[in-house]
Amino acid sequence: MIVVRLRLDLAYDGTAFSGWARQPGRHTVQGEIEQAVNRILRLAEPATLTVAGRTDAGVHARGQVAHVDVPPESLTELDGNRGPLSGDERLAALIRRLGGVLPTDVRVHRVSVAPEGFDARFSALYRRYAYRVSDAVGGADPLRRHEVVWHNRPLDLDALNLAAARLLGEHDFAAFCKKREGATTIRELQRLDWAREPDGVLVATVMADAFCHSMVRALVGSLLAVGDGRRPVEWPGQVLTAAVRDSGVHVAPAHGLCLEEVAYPAEAELAARASATRRVRTLEARDASASGVDGTAHDGAALDGADLDPGSAVGSHT
Repeated sequence: MIVVRLRLDLAYDGTAFSGWARQPGRHTVQGEIEQAVNRILRLAEPATLTVAGRTDAGVHARGQVAHVDVPPESLTELDGNRGPLSGDERLAALIRRLGGVLPTDVRVHRVSVAPEGFDARFSALYRRYAYRVSDAVGGADPLRRHEVVWHNRPLDLDALNLAAARLLGEHDFAAFCKKREGATTIRELQRLDWAREPDGVLVATVMADAFCHSMVRALVGSLLAVGDGRRPVEWPGQVLTAAVRDSGVHVAPAHGLCLEEVAYPAEAELAARASATRRVRTLEARDASASGVDGTAHDGAALDGADLDPGSAVGSHT
């Protein structure tokens, strides 16, 4: 069947959602958007979204990306009484209609025809998250309570960054991941640093091509223990080296985490990137099978809290 692939750029407040992934009887981001697309385009076969990263319950996204394949003729449902619309006009109409159907805590702010070879999950080069914390005396700004975590001890920015620098690079992050059968915990952490914004909120920027389950929030939790003086600067690095879960590492709350950006290569490189990602995953699955495990991996896209979704990972980080 001939289909057209649409790229959706979207954002959502994860507070009221049970994460991204569709689940029976649960309020999820995927479920809401798929229902809206099916309704607007009157699809005979329900649409299925493929997302760059599956976020956990309570985790937000400002720069999430998904794609959906639909029959070209379904887009004629967007034509008005004045006659057929152009391709760009139909996409604009779809955005407007989605805005009228979706709940106010999720918004699709751009829809485009995806270039040849584009895959929201497999073509991605990296995912960038931000984690926001306030150490203000008496509590965080109540108007930002859904996106900023309050830490009730003063935090030392220099200590946070010194400890974070020891975690960069490719490592086995088993100490900071919820282990899943057959899934590797080796990842390359490309960026992890902290900055204090003018309003006093501390923001951790975390970037990698993939993250294993609960990795970002566990990393943040370990660094907060250093920032408030409960642990020495060397401690998170020592935990990393041990490569086993440490009871001293507390996973930070979900609502401080937000997927800010998913980056993709130039159009000419999209298919090659997706192919390379899938090929590496296939090889690792084969090797895992030979070792007696099931080869399941996790996609480091938007999740972290439940950040990763089975069967996806990138490059050597699957």
